[in-house]
Amino acid sequence: MTETQKALAGLLYDANGDEEILRGRLKSQELSYEYNRLRPSQIAEREELVRRNFAHTGKEFLIEQPFICDFWDRVSIGEHFYANYRLIILAGNRVEIGDHVLIGPDCGIYAAEHPLDAERRDAGLEYAHPIRIGSHVWIGGGVKILSGVTIGDYAVIAAGSVVTRDVPPNVLAGGVPCRVLRENLSKIL
Repeated sequence: MTETQKALAGLLYDANGDEEILRGRLKSQELSYEYNRLRPSQIAEREELVRRNFAHTGKEFLIEQPFICDFWDRVSIGEHFYANYRLIILAGNRVEIGDHVLIGPDCGIYAAEHPLDAERRDAGLEYAHPIRIGSHVWIGGGVKILSGVTIGDYAVIAAGSVVTRDVPPNVLAGGVPCRVLRENLSKIL
């Protein structure tokens, strides 16, 4: 099993010494650099770069600059996706985002993690679990979403939250760690 296959299976993998992983990371760094060097008015060129390198995109989306992404080919975004300034996606595993998702500024989506055990960490080992964000989700500014999390449809994540576990659909969740603050959002407005 290759280190990439281990990563996508959620197993410990060599994130710092494997040539295939290192090539993929360098390619992603080059893509992020290229994306961020495009002028803000070059929307068509920005969209084309994302379409060509993400696993999947909807027809309409906008990712503001600067944007940094590790392993672009593991990221899928749906229709009418919007990400504000300074989104970081570390896609050690797949990151799947639904339709009509809004992401505030300074957010991080981190599908890769380090082991708690110092010996494994020192050896350059990591693990990664997929992140899934449903449709019609609003993620406030400064939110961090950690490895293995699923956020349900119609959820709202309050600004500054750290999402460490799954969030059910149709709730307002927030805090550090993030927890459900209010249910049945459709009945609020």
